[in-house]
Amino acid sequence: MKLLKTAAVAVGLAALITVGAAAAVLTVFPLRHAELIEKHAEINGLDPVLIAAVIHAESKFRPGAVSRAGAQGLMQITPPTGEWLAELMGLENFENEHLFDVETNIKLGSFYLRNLLDNHDQNLRLALASYNAGTGRVRGWLGDPQFSTDGATLDHIPFEETRTYIRRVLFNERVYTVLYGGRNVFLTIMTGIQR
Repeated sequence: MKLLKTAAVAVGLAALITVGAAAAVLTVFPLRHAELIEKHAEINGLDPVLIAAVIHAESKFRPGAVSRAGAQGLMQITPPTGEWLAELMGLENFENEHLFDVETNIKLGSFYLRNLLDNHDQNLRLALASYNAGTGRVRGWLGDPQFSTDGATLDHIPFEETRTYIRRVLFNERVYTVLYGGRNVFLTIMTGIQR
């Protein structure tokens, strides 16, 4: 009987530890604004998990985040890029302060990701490199045999920050897929969880 009670306590503790670990992981990898992410993923033909992974890497879901380079909001868009994207999308009366608006930032950032994927033949690694380092730099790297032997893929990315960024987004994408599911179950799982 004593052994049975000890086993029950051990199982209970293991369950609590597991629940605690899961809660800790959900704290480190939050998912807010799920409906907006899903909406703009659908509009742009993206997996919402990718958008969540980029947001986590860029701002950890802090809408007021500002980088050293002046990038703003959840998806860390610089004002010049925001203005360019707003013009491409036909958004009227765009102001730089709108980059701190959650929906506007997700709308622009998702459109930008779609644009970068289309411009790089759906190559996610190149699209993420462009999102982080800029399209001009990535084009330069692709044209330099030191970084690209075929002009279409990068053999080496010269910026450590960009290499780390790509790894971080891809890692986040895997974590968010495990935690929240992919395109088909994303919103279903998120019902009732903080947005």
